[in-house]
Amino acid sequence: MCDAPHTPIDLSGSIAPPDVKLNLGGDFSKESTASTFLRQRGYGWLMEVEENDPEDNKPLLEELDIDLKDIYYKIRCVLMPMPSLGFNRQVVRDNPDFWGPLAVVLFFSMISLYGQFRVVSWIITIWIFGSLTVFLLARVLSGEVSYGQVLGVIGYSLLPLIVIAPALLLLRPFEIVSTAIKLFGVFWAAYSAASLLVGEEFKSKKPLLIYPIFLLYIYFLSLYTGV
Repeated sequence: MCDAPHTPIDLSGSIAPPDVKLNLGGDFSKESTASTFLRQRGYGWLMEVEENDPEDNKPLLEELDIDLKDIYYKIRCVLMPMPSLGFNRQVVRDNPDFWGPLAVVLFFSMISLYGQFRVVSWIITIWIFGSLTVFLLARVLSGEVSYGQVLGVIGYSLLPLIVIAPALLLLRPFEIVSTAIKLFGVFWAAYSAASLLVGEEFKSKKPLLIYPIFLLYIYFLSLYTGV
């Protein structure tokens, strides 16, 4: 018997890839279709996701630039103006802020109410425009001070008048003692403000700036006492 000739097997061919279909879920397919549609219409920016900015996660006090420790230190500097105590009092002038003085002015307004809510807006007005007057006068006298510095110092220096307020309520029947406390409070406030605002650059012109500061605090006290 003769063996039949063997037909050679062709091994050079390629294997067809299997038809594999992945089920990625209907939501992905819909999202992909929607994204393609929006991008084709020029609205691809609607699908963009913004990255979280660390600046957006700041605490509220930091967002408003409120430093409670700094405000507390400035309050101590104003209430204890004696150089012998070792406080760096120039920080009240050289590093002015808005929220601390505003809080002091509002607190002084609250204790000055006596049922008259118009006093609040009037005290704030006197603070703003009184500080502006002192600032303009200081600039005329060749002082190197900004309006923000004057606004902060005048506002913080209302603290002595707030401190003497309870004593005035208790000692109101004693006119002589009450008057002495009022004068002490005004001198205390005026000294705290003037010692920060009236620098060596004024030389012999210091009284020209100290006097209006003194009158300003007398007027503040008159709004509190109603005199």
